[in-house]
Amino acid sequence: MAKVEYYDVILKPVVTEKSMNQMSEKKYTFLVHPEANKTMIKEAVEKMFDGAKVKSVNTVNLDGKNKRRQTKSGITSGKTAKTKKAVVTLTEGSKDIEIFQGL
Repeated sequence: MAKVEYYDVILKPVVTEKSMNQMSEKKYTFLVHPEANKTMIKEAVEKMFDGAKVKSVNTVNLDGKNKRRQTKSGITSGKTAKTKKAVVTLTEGSKDIEIFQGL
């Protein structure tokens, strides 16, 4: 397992209708490094976003989708890459995460 630094943990925010509705409850959803654990995610959020205090972290491992394609020699099948998603809940006195404000 490679050493994962805090700036490598959070890959990008998840922007869906459900994740936007959860922001009113101070819950933010991110795609994270597949080898990151909950303590690494908590540390990364608190270091990257000033004033953010994490209450809890929930993670979901997502398997890759099955994909098929037609080639000259026949049908080739494979899978897309596995991903990991984290839902970070902030404390009541915490500042909001600013990257979601303009969305």
